Amino acid sequence: MASVPVSRLSLCVYCGSRLGNQPAYEAAARRVGTLIGERGWQLVYGGGNAGLMGVVANAALAAGAPVIGVIPHSLMDRELGHAGLSELHVVDTMHERKQMMAERADAFLALPGGIGTFEELFEVWTWRQLGYHDKPVGLLNTGGYYDRLLSFLDLSVTDGFVAPPQRELLQVTSDPADLLDRLAMHAQAANAPDDYRKI
Repeated sequence: MASVPVSRLSLCVYCGSRLGNQPAYEAAARRVGTLIGERGWQLVYGGGNAGLMGVVANAALAAGAPVIGVIPHSLMDRELGHAGLSELHVVDTMHERKQMMAERADAFLALPGGIGTFEELFEVWTWRQLGYHDKPVGLLNTGGYYDRLLSFLDLSVTDGFVAPPQRELLQVTSDPADLLDRLAMHAQAANAPDDYRKI
């Protein structure tokens, strides 16, 4: 699929503050950051310099992308707040962090990560279902990391707890470029603004 020409799309990326134990995870994070820069987009993320968070941010910066980080005071030491970003916002609570990240984004993408990543993904997906925003949500299934989660989500549809249209709101693939194209296409369809979102 050819790259979708979206000018200055602001992509919020959720991912682990650890690298994980498979090289493919780090490679995918680096690829996503590089693609963000190559497409002239902006990265919004959790502001850390550790794990996949640091990898995607550093790759985006190296590729020329503006990078906006948002991190609570309580996590500045644990997640090693990144000092080299275009903007680093240090906030009081996780709620403020997630709200600011969402406000600054035109689309959301989850990479491999732990419970924080899971929580952020499910929250923005729920917000989308409830109509609090119309921004696309994607899941990068690198190395089959999310296979079991996706099987469970399909079971939740089969057993009547999740409606098929809600399940279909989550864009899933293992190919970073393809997923960014999908998110860009859906962001355009939702009439996302051409310029970066402002607080």
